[in-house]
Amino acid sequence: MTTAFEGKTLVFVGGLHRSGTSLLHRCLAEHPDASGFRETGVPEDEGQHLQSVYRPARAHGGPGRFGFDPGAHLTEGSPLVSDENRAKLAADWSPHWDLSRRVLVEKSPPNLIRGRFLQAMFPGARLVMMMRHPIAVACATRKWSWTSYTELVEHWLVCHETLIGDAPHLRDPVILRYEDLVADPDRVLEAAFRAAGLEPHPSGITVRTGINDAYFRRWSGRRWNPVKRADTDRAVHRFEERVRRFGYSLKQPGRLEVPPEPAMARSLAASET
Repeated sequence: MTTAFEGKTLVFVGGLHRSGTSLLHRCLAEHPDASGFRETGVPEDEGQHLQSVYRPARAHGGPGRFGFDPGAHLTEGSPLVSDENRAKLAADWSPHWDLSRRVLVEKSPPNLIRGRFLQAMFPGARLVMMMRHPIAVACATRKWSWTSYTELVEHWLVCHETLIGDAPHLRDPVILRYEDLVADPDRVLEAAFRAAGLEPHPSGITVRTGINDAYFRRWSGRRWNPVKRADTDRAVHRFEERVRRFGYSLKQPGRLEVPPEPAMARSLAASET
């Protein structure tokens, strides 16, 4: 590992835009043994905007689109994996961390599909990913992407299916659900701290409940508009079975199950112990 990070644990937080990654990053960074980015002047204090090695999400289409670009998916086979670029990232990020802390946290949505690259660059790095219902993500992201609900749900699937495909190559990735965080913040944050190599720490956060329900109503409320009804119906018809793989449903948005996808189920089960 780069000299600047000797004796440190790097933790990379990922998850699509509006999935709760900023909240998770803030809770981890406020731990007395950890440091995260704050007041950097870039959107959401994301490390992707504070480095000169790889392209940020906006270069691949931005929120709701970046995962469609194959070039956004970085692995250990990327030509960007080099000692020179490792040193560049260290130089870019170090000024924004308190290097007296043992755990250094960076959050960016594209980390969801870049875990293999990040662990190749920084062996021993931890990965903590946040997942949220595709309807909530689609509704919350639409104001930025100006794409259809069908495309936004497909993008959600492409990114999470990429994560599942990467899982066998990742070292101990931890996947958490936004819905579980809202329902039981202390338990989920304890799992997040444990994944980051930190002792549990009281967060004192107040998590707003019912936010997903508002998005579900918006999704269902499109029934009066023929164009938007056709859009959401198309998404349900095309993607319900694929979404169910992750424990969600487009037909019954309030339904939350144990994902039949083995890698996802194992990760969620581990976070409950």
